[in-house]
Parts: sequence; C-alpha cells; structure tokens
Amino acid sequence: TIIIIKMAVQRQSRTIKSVFRLFVVVGLLVFAHAAYSAAQHRLYLRITEREFTGLPADIVVQIILAFLVVCCGLVNIAGDFREIKASKELEHKSWETFGNQPSFYTFTHRGRVLFSTIPDLEDEADQED
Repeated sequence: TIIIIKMAVQRQSRTIKSVFRLFVVVGLLVFAHAAYSAAQHRLYLRITEREFTGLPADIVVQIILAFLVVCCGLVNIAGDFREIKASKELEHKSWETFGNQPSFYTFTHRGRVLFSTIPDLEDEADQED
C-alpha cells in the first residue's frame, strides 16, 4: 500500500508540474498576442496619422496578466527554494583569513624595480667621481 501511495503522489506531482508548464506556455502565448496587438496598434496610429500617447488599457492588462501567469508557473516548476546561508561557509574562517584570496597574489609588480637598489646607476655615479 505504501508503494501505491508513493506512485499516486508522484503522478499527482507530475500532473501539477504539467499544469504549471501549461501556465508558462499560455502566459508566453498571451505575451506574444499582446506584442502583436501593440504592433497593430502602432500601425493603426501611423495609418490614421495620430500621435502615440500609450498603449490601450486592454493591451496593458494582457501584459500584466501574462507576466503574473508566467511567474506563477515558473516559480512552481522550479521546485522548493532553499535558504541561502553565507554564514555556514564563513563559519570556519578566522578574521585574518577572511580576505585572503591567493588567486589575487601578484609577484611580478613594479615594487621590485622601485624599491630595489640599482647597481648600474651606483656604479656610474662612482665612475664619474
């Protein structure tokens, strides 16, 4: 009986995900329809030589509803959200090693030239005296 219950839950889970996938597809189709309607509205305004002041309310409502339906579908398809715990990774680091990033070490920099003694210039200065 436990196996039958697990199989029923899995089927129900797949059915629910299918419904939310349908939400995403329908939402994207409504987005496409709203884009086509907006293009037709702009074409109508050009033909009638009117100034564009904004999209009609029905197109704006279509866009908002499509956005909400797509968001709802995507959030439910994605699965369970997990907490982001940055402190878990940083728990074992001390303050001294917190900013230590060996990938940023640079050993070939201009400090070697600026702060080293330059024997060639010293030798030339001695020869001139």
